[in-house]
Amino acid sequence: MAKPSFSVSALPGFATTAILVFVALYLPIFTLVAYSFNASQSVAVWGGFSLDWYGKAWANDAVKAATVRSLLIAVSAAVISTALATMAALGTTRRKAFKGQTFIYVMINQPLMVPEIVTAVALLIFFGMIKKATGYQGLGYVIAAHSAFCIPFAYLPIRARLEGMDISLETAAQDLYASAWQSFRYVTLPILAPGVAAGAMLAFVISLDDVVITEFVKSGGQDTLPTYMLGQMRRQLTPEVNAISSMLLALTVALLTAFFFLTRKDE
Repeated sequence: MAKPSFSVSALPGFATTAILVFVALYLPIFTLVAYSFNASQSVAVWGGFSLDWYGKAWANDAVKAATVRSLLIAVSAAVISTALATMAALGTTRRKAFKGQTFIYVMINQPLMVPEIVTAVALLIFFGMIKKATGYQGLGYVIAAHSAFCIPFAYLPIRARLEGMDISLETAAQDLYASAWQSFRYVTLPILAPGVAAGAMLAFVISLDDVVITEFVKSGGQDTLPTYMLGQMRRQLTPEVNAISSMLLALTVALLTAFFFLTRKDE
């Protein structure tokens, strides 16, 4: 007689706990989006439905400059981190197991484990010395910082894609006299492309949303959209911040949805 299978969902209180968790996670987000359409100046008092705050955010030159700067940083960081993560993933999966392989995995994924404030302080000190020595105060420091901490986020889906690929396809290409580069270009890369795209999108979202590291590394006049919003909240909190947050949320959800479809396994 077969033993009955265990199901977590059958435990007492499972449904209630799940509902409470989802409410705690998503009710604040729904509230923010709802109040982005608030006609009132206050973020806490409903004054009727209005799209005025979206119009004000769209016409705000500071918001436009911060958005362009955020996109420039996020695209640059995504390209750099994805390229480095792809090379790292190939180097750690397309070869025989070697001594120290686990240590390399730990080092690549280390930014995921270390508190972000620690990384931010370390980058502040490191880049501060470079700024003092060179006098350069440009946006390159923020791009370099974002690229560094985005590498593990890009690495994970790329490595997962490589580990799911049959290495015999590349072996067969080389048996047919394809060079290592031809094998990579015509066999590995096309199959790996969804993983690379997913890693790039994930790195883009992480960079676009970052506040802590950006706040520590940036120089004057280099506000990104998240740090601009943080500054506005310190001065005067209006539904314009809610409108900006809602637009940023929509972009993030769209990218994460694309990430889900790229990384899900074929049925």
